[in-house]
Amino acid sequence: MLTGMVIDALDVARLERFWLDATRGRTGGLRLRFVPTVKPKTVLKNRLHLDLAAGPDWEAEVARLLALGATRVDIGQGTVPWDVLADPEGNEFCVLRPGHPGVLADSGLVAICLDVAEEDRHAQGAFWQSQADWHTVEFHDWGVRLRRRPDSTVSLVMGPPAAAKGARNRLRLEVTRRDWEPGEFLDAGGNEFHVTG
Repeated sequence: MLTGMVIDALDVARLERFWLDATRGRTGGLRLRFVPTVKPKTVLKNRLHLDLAAGPDWEAEVARLLALGATRVDIGQGTVPWDVLADPEGNEFCVLRPGHPGVLADSGLVAICLDVAEEDRHAQGAFWQSQADWHTVEFHDWGVRLRRRPDSTVSLVMGPPAAAKGARNRLRLEVTRRDWEPGEFLDAGGNEFHVTG
């Protein structure tokens, strides 16, 4: 079962504090686990990122996140109906405005987004449905959305375009599996993920 995310951090305490405040502690029961690294983020966009709900006053929520230490970033998104920010270590995340499709909460973590190449969408959807023990609730041209339950506030969204993979992913999914040895593995698209017992 998908139980959380592992996030590399140069300053574990600072990044953990940022994300606790950014999500207001609302993660849909998923654990955000921060592990130390000495390698800073590269200029490449992460293949995995988080989406937060901005609620009815999205401009105030973006201002709050900027005050916490987020920065605005341009990853080539063009004009989109959401805001793209980065945490204090440069990890991109999106702030979704009211009415965004698939958002079931007014604040906190609402989606984990995994870049998937168009040709890998079916394989990745099937792989993560089996590993996460979450179920497909939407399947469109833009991608696939999985949820633990239909009313779960956090979804796993997979779709193109897939960012280039230059190194080990800084953000990785974590699943609990009693039938696997604990460790780090690769999904169908070559993305690292963690298994705990």
